Order: sequence, then structure tokens, then C-alpha cells
Amino acid sequence: MSAQAIDDFSGNKTLIDILLSERLITPEQYNDIKVKSASEGKSYEDVLLNLNLVPIEKIAEIKARLLGIPFISLASASFSPDALGFVPRSVAERFNLIPFLYDDKTKTLSVAMANPVDLEASQFVRQKTGLNIKTFAASQEDITRAITQQYRQEIIGEVGEAIKENQELTKTKTIDSRQIAEIIKEAPIAKIVSTILEYAVSSRASDVHIEPQGDRIRVRYRIDGILYDRLSLPKTVQEAVISRIKILSDMKIDEHRTPQDGRFNFKVEINEVDLRISVMPTVFGEKVAMRLLQKSGGIPTLQDLGLDGVSLKNLEAGILRPHGIIIVCGPTGSGKTTTLYAVLQKLNTTRVNIMTLEDPVEYQMNGVNQVQINPAVGLTFATGLRSFLRQDPNIILVGEIRDKETTELAIQASLTGHLVFSTLHTSNAAGALPRLIDLGAEPFLLASTMNAIVGQRIVRKICSYCKIAIAPLKPIVDEMRTVLGRLYPSGNNQPSIYKGKGCEKCGNSGYLGRVGIFEVLPVTTKVANLILDRPDLQTVEKEAVVEGMITMKQDGYLKVLQGLTTPEEVIRVAQE
Repeated sequence: MSAQAIDDFSGNKTLIDILLSERLITPEQYNDIKVKSASEGKSYEDVLLNLNLVPIEKIAEIKARLLGIPFISLASASFSPDALGFVPRSVAERFNLIPFLYDDKTKTLSVAMANPVDLEASQFVRQKTGLNIKTFAASQEDITRAITQQYRQEIIGEVGEAIKENQELTKTKTIDSRQIAEIIKEAPIAKIVSTILEYAVSSRASDVHIEPQGDRIRVRYRIDGILYDRLSLPKTVQEAVISRIKILSDMKIDEHRTPQDGRFNFKVEINEVDLRISVMPTVFGEKVAMRLLQKSGGIPTLQDLGLDGVSLKNLEAGILRPHGIIIVCGPTGSGKTTTLYAVLQKLNTTRVNIMTLEDPVEYQMNGVNQVQINPAVGLTFATGLRSFLRQDPNIILVGEIRDKETTELAIQASLTGHLVFSTLHTSNAAGALPRLIDLGAEPFLLASTMNAIVGQRIVRKICSYCKIAIAPLKPIVDEMRTVLGRLYPSGNNQPSIYKGKGCEKCGNSGYLGRVGIFEVLPVTTKVANLILDRPDLQTVEKEAVVEGMITMKQDGYLKVLQGLTTPEEVIRVAQE
């Protein structure tokens, strides 16, 4: 079916009618497209693409809706090794399609197509595979990217081969639960687990999630803070794969009802990672979450993390004082522990005794006495901190302040001449003071012990390999000018901002690596006086800004102007 036919498909509604009704184009643009289409003899779609008014994926989605065909965004789809094995790359490129899911029960292959009404293409795939074909619509850009990405990915090919090998081994025999210990030792299962982990290391993933679903196992990787669906395994290997991971982690393979935790090391060439494993029973089986901690590469400096200018100066002033408390705030996964390690690395000399109390110990630091809490034997943050004071420390790190007892002990430690570092789950730096008061801290003691409070988030960095300059939209410029205020570059009415086009290096995401955005609240005399009145969050933040604090959102937009990240990333992580 031609593009013009699709324009006029479904009777009254056309492509641009829907775009107008969903306010994706203005009435002026609607009329302009109609005129250009008639005068140039082009379809509405071609005119839209030339004008670059609407994202290509949105156009493909609306076309699918007009045709009554399901639409799929391949960026978030998981690809089954079985499915990709049915269609060679040459066929996929010739017909602009890609298979992504295979249902063995119904012998159905789900195929995404740039032109889902191409009967010749679907008939060819049906004859070649001998399977039922279920077609989905996808954008041409998505199809091209997926073919390049999926057919070159070793993870898909290697896991697919291992699955086929495992099927050959097991198809002639019936397996019961008593034989599972033997199966997981066989090469195909070990290969699947090894390939999943190798891909995690090579793609810089921080976490791997192996999630049983009703008809398959989904494998997702958290890369630069975002979860990506990268693999789909058949249900037949579920128990063997999870049991293999349990054995590596020294867990009980016959226990399926309660959560279990474990760990093991994994080495790929020169890269060695420490894996923390958590297994949790779910409706469809046991879910595995693996946290990867790099053992090589060292601890970054504060500048490497993204601290600079006034924020860095305020934090350094706080940590150079011989006693007091420094708190790092932010939600889970915002890099608080890494920031504290960077600070400890800066202070770590033979002349000071540094002791840490953590849950868990994420990085091992030479010269630092690190203790992991163990509530089962009574070693909590509070009991450990009490014992620390008898170990003659100069600097103490308490992993988290979460109750009244730990709060009071941290304050007492700072009053007796120790420098205390800890973390708190609040949304920003100013929120730490009211939170500590809620936990039972006396305001007059807080006023005399707090040195500085750090608030932070992590944003993805623009990929340096495919970075391009773009002209920002007026609402974005206005937003940055409003938020930055006096910090906005004078005379810069149309600043250059950047984005990543998407390339092989960054997995076509446009982002590669991460950097922190920070706000550092120094507890000055005025802020200390304010604490005595039990202030709310807004009052503290207002005074801190007057005192010169750069807020997280301001720091984020400054990094946008420096070309490190995008406005969308700053809004994603720092929008209140």
C-alpha cells in the first residue's frame, strides 16, 4: 500500500487529521502540509518527514493505528535468539523487517516491519520458516537500527546457539527436579550464564535483571542508569539458568520459597567484577538481580564525578575541618556512596585512622578499616558506631543515618572531635536539616556540628563519538534562563546545546557514561542560626541560595551549556 493510500485510509481520518487532533501539529502546519502535498504531488508522510515536524516513530505509530496493525517500539523490545535464528540478516535487510519473538506452542513468529502491509515480504518469510507470521508495524529508522544492532550482537548469537545445543541434549529425555543438578553443569547452560555476564561487563552495565514471565525469561541490563531489554530466553531453560547462578553464588538450589543473597567474582579478560546476587520468588518463578561492582579502575576524584566551581570549593572547605558532620543526600542509585569514597580517598593518609560502617562494603580501599553491618549478630549502624568510638578514629563513615539512635551517636562523635560522613534519603540538600530534626536531633547541636550537606543526582553524558550541536527550542532556552538567573551567560540569547545522534559506541542511545549534578549547602553562620528555629525545607533552601549555593537543577543546566548532557536528562532527574 502506498503512502498516499495510507493518507486516505480509514475513510474520514487521515494521518495529518490525527496529528492535528492530538495537537502534534498546529492548524497552520496542517494547512501548510495539505498545500505542499497537493502542489508537489507528495504524500502527507513525505511532506511531514521533509519538514521534520513530528518524530518518525510517532508517524509510524499513527500509520499502524490507521491500518489496524499493532505497533511496536523496537528500542524497548526484547529480542529472542530463537526468533532471530529463523530469518537471515540478508532477508531482514531486503524486506525491511526483523523477527523479535517466537512462540513455540503456537509456532508463531512475531515480525516487525517498516511496511506491515507488504504481502510479498510476509508471504516469503512464512514460506521460508514454515511458521505462522504475526506482523507488527515499526518505524523504518527503528528497523534499520535493530538489524544493525541485533544481528551483530554476540549475546544473541551465542545464547541462541547454547539454547539449541541444550534442546538437543534434553529433547530425547524427560527431566525431573532431581536431575537439575546434573543439567546445570552441562556446557550450554554454563555458556548462557557466562554470555549474559560477559555482555554486562562489555556494555558497562551496573545491574542485570533475569525476570521470569508467563511465557519467557526477560533479561534486562541497567546501562547508565536506564534499564534496557536485551534478551529473551525460552521458559525451558529457566530453572537451569537460575540454579547455575545460585551455585556460583553459594546459595541453596533446592530453596525456592524465600529470598536468598550471595556473591561471586567474574573475570572477562583484564576486567574483574564483584557480583552481588539477590534471588526473589515471584509468581512465575525466581527473579535474579545482579549488581556489578568493578574491582579494577580505581575510585574517581571529586572532579571526575562532576563537582566543580563553588560546589567543589564549599565541599572541600567542609572536609578540611578536623571535626563535624557532612551528609550526602539523594535517592537510591544517585551515587552517594561513590561520592563518599572519593572524599575518603582524598583524606586517606597514614596520619589518620579512617573507619567505615557500611551495608554492604561496595569498594575495598587500602588503608581504610571497613566494617560490614550484620544485624543477625547485633552489628547495626548504631551498635557499630558506638564501638567505633573506642577504636581511636579520626574520620568515621556511617553508611546511612536511618534512626534516632544513629543520629544522636553521629552528633556525639562529631562533638568529641571526629569528622563524620553519612548519607540520608532526602530529595535535596536543604531537606536534610528538617529530616535530621525529625529523627530526634536537637537543633542547637545540629547548628554547631554540621559542616556541609551535599545533594546529588546522576545524569547521562552525551556520547562523544556522535555528539552534534543543535538549536534549542525557545521554551528550553526560557526555562534555562529562568532557572540559572544570574548564572546564565550574558548576551547569549541562543546558546548552543548538544545531543548524541546515536552510534555503535553508545548502542544508538546518544549517551555514553554518566556525570553527577550537585548542590553543596555550606552551613554558614546564617544557616546555623536558621537551624535553631526548626526551619522547613523552603526556608533553608532560600537562605542557602542567598548565601551562594548553586542548586542541582542549576548545576545540571550549566552542564548542558558545557555540552556534557541534555536538558531532557536534567529534567528527568532533577525536576521537583
